[in-house]
Amino acid sequence: MNLLTLSLAGLRGARLTHALNILILALGLGTVTLLLLFSSTLTERLTRDTRGIDLVVGAKGSPLQLVLSTVFQADFPTGNIPLEEADAILRNPMVDRGVPMALGDAVASFRIVGTTPDYLRLYDATLTRGRLWQRPLEAVLGAETTRHLRLGIGDTFVSAHGVNGNGDVHRGFPYTVVGILAPTGSVIDRLALTSVESVWKVHENLFRLAPPREVTALLLHVRTPLAIVTLPHQINSQTALQAAVPSFEAARLFSLLGFGLAAFRALAGILIASAGLGILIALVTRMRERRRELAVLRLLGASRGKLFATVLIEAMVLAGIGAAVGLLLGHAAAWALVEWLPSGHALAAMSVGWQPSEWRIPAVALGIGFLAATIPAVTAYRSEVSSALGGGSE
Repeated sequence: MNLLTLSLAGLRGARLTHALNILILALGLGTVTLLLLFSSTLTERLTRDTRGIDLVVGAKGSPLQLVLSTVFQADFPTGNIPLEEADAILRNPMVDRGVPMALGDAVASFRIVGTTPDYLRLYDATLTRGRLWQRPLEAVLGAETTRHLRLGIGDTFVSAHGVNGNGDVHRGFPYTVVGILAPTGSVIDRLALTSVESVWKVHENLFRLAPPREVTALLLHVRTPLAIVTLPHQINSQTALQAAVPSFEAARLFSLLGFGLAAFRALAGILIASAGLGILIALVTRMRERRRELAVLRLLGASRGKLFATVLIEAMVLAGIGAAVGLLLGHAAAWALVEWLPSGHALAAMSVGWQPSEWRIPAVALGIGFLAATIPAVTAYRSEVSSALGGGSE
């Protein structure tokens, strides 16, 4: 007798019950899969986008907001700082190098960042076409920005006020695309880069702003690890600016998100446990219904071990189907989320491909199936031919 054939035959009964248990298990595993994809993407982005940036200096306010708005491009800036004060920070002997940023406009949902070529070096970004900006109102586009806006070298675009691009359109000051960056997998892929002077030019002409010049923030790399501790204290206590440590704020952000992730994990755990209990109840019920069938199999030569294995395989088949459907649901949900989010959103580049950590999903499912099958499998192993055929069903 073929064990797999025998097991599949045993699953033909109570199909609706089995289908419901598979669905519940798949929902729980799908939720876990989506959380794995989200956590993996978030961890990679937090690590990659803060690489090479020891401190961020900007206007007073929330340090987390400062880091989110300047490093991750995911919040509104805390304000601007005078260029003279920014230059004073750059001259501090503890600072190795600094990159200025001027924010305030966007094209579609992609932010325009006024900066220097040093910003590209933070992310090892290289040109795949064209050149860097040399004059005001020349722009270099990240890979995702290029793909979504469908712009090429020599094309022009106009910016809109606001970091989300939903304000007044600066129609009189079109940017010309002079360069396209290769994909980096970092925040720079979703930006349009230009000179700080370009941002000044657009806003001076629109709002007739007078000097002094301002920038939004400075991204700093310091000379020694000790400076990461001492320089923020010096800036926060002795100037009208604030300094934030991106790695610290990123860890804080992840801890804040951890509460929400824990709630989803708890929900997934409840669904998985419910599915395991459902499989257990279904198999126990089926064992009672199949007492005579099992007795006949014993008479035909099936050993106790074979009956035990048959029930285990039935549970494993149910769990395996649940794992496959759960993985598909998780990836489908991630794909739908990416499609739904605005193209410039940080999570719009969330990975929807296979992650190495996902091997745990089928492992969990098979473990649940094994536990659920233990009691009915032991019942099948202990079944007696005489009582099953002579005593009738219970």
